[in-house]
Amino acid sequence: MTEAAPPDPPHHPLVNGSSPTLRTLCRTLHDQITAFLSEDVPTERLRAVQAQTRTSLAIIQAALDRYDLPSLSLSYNGGKDCLVLLILYLSLLSTHPSLPASLPAIYIPPTHPFSSVTAFTMESARRYHLALDVHVADEGAKGGMKEAFASYLAKHTEVEAIFVGTRRTDPHGGRLSAEGFDVTDGGWPRFMRVHPVIEWHYAEVWAVCFDFPFPFPTMDVWVWVVGG
Repeated sequence: MTEAAPPDPPHHPLVNGSSPTLRTLCRTLHDQITAFLSEDVPTERLRAVQAQTRTSLAIIQAALDRYDLPSLSLSYNGGKDCLVLLILYLSLLSTHPSLPASLPAIYIPPTHPFSSVTAFTMESARRYHLALDVHVADEGAKGGMKEAFASYLAKHTEVEAIFVGTRRTDPHGGRLSAEGFDVTDGGWPRFMRVHPVIEWHYAEVWAVCFDFPFPFPTMDVWVWVVGG
């Protein structure tokens, strides 16, 4: 007797290769994060993630109250911190009255990128509806990152604030404000850095990867490539 074919996997807009509209994606994430925050979670770590999530959402909402959506951008590199930030950002856009087809973002590739990392970054940007603008930092020039941001801002003069996935333990993260807003200094092109995940700990970021009630895209590739 022929075995019955296995059932189709459950449909999910983030993992099955489908491409929902940005509005649909934002609503899905909003519903799932709202459900997670209302859950009586079983571990202290997940309770810490709930608290961090609420703090981050408050910072993102403050940025949305302060700036028009076209004047906001995102610095994105496909890493864990950026993905957590992006998902929380998208969840708050579910009821935004004038949502575009895609959201502005800047990608500054590492000096010697792995092809798998680049492929993952581009694929996840597509799935999350980012209009990713690539600006390469000059490897031999001092302040190459500054020049890359300056080039991006010269091209997108409407951008006033950029979400960044900086955490407290990252280089220069120790001097950023807990409130989540810092204007650039030290010769950088002028814009407001918005860093909603500044106080997240490494273990909490990983808890999102493995315990949140929604899957991340191409998780196996992400863990293997971006990993530790």
